[in-house]
Amino acid sequence: MPAGTLYRGREGMWSWVAHRVTGVLIFFFLFVHVLDTALVRVSPEAYDEVVATYKTPIVALLEYGLVAAILFHALNGLRVIAVDFWSKGPRYQKQMLWTVVGIWVVLMAGSLYPILGHAARELFGS
Repeated sequence: MPAGTLYRGREGMWSWVAHRVTGVLIFFFLFVHVLDTALVRVSPEAYDEVVATYKTPIVALLEYGLVAAILFHALNGLRVIAVDFWSKGPRYQKQMLWTVVGIWVVLMAGSLYPILGHAARELFGS
């Protein structure tokens, strides 16, 4: 490793990879969302069928994954801004990453029931 590099294959590198992966996943979601919304102009019946498939438990899990990707991407993006623009950011980037992960876990735990509650009721009954 060259001297002076910030990322050395540890936490910083994994957060870099996760930031890129979540960004790509969010992009693909937005692409599919634009396509399925455009379907309403072509065939309202087909649009209604597509929207009906979105009410399945499998899609609820995918929605939870989408929330996870968006939350991590947003929180890690704030950390990246702090690392880039705060003079002490590089020194504390590891601690900030673990703070981001902790906040992300708490928020994901809090969003579990609101997002997956409908799917659980559908699978297991009221």
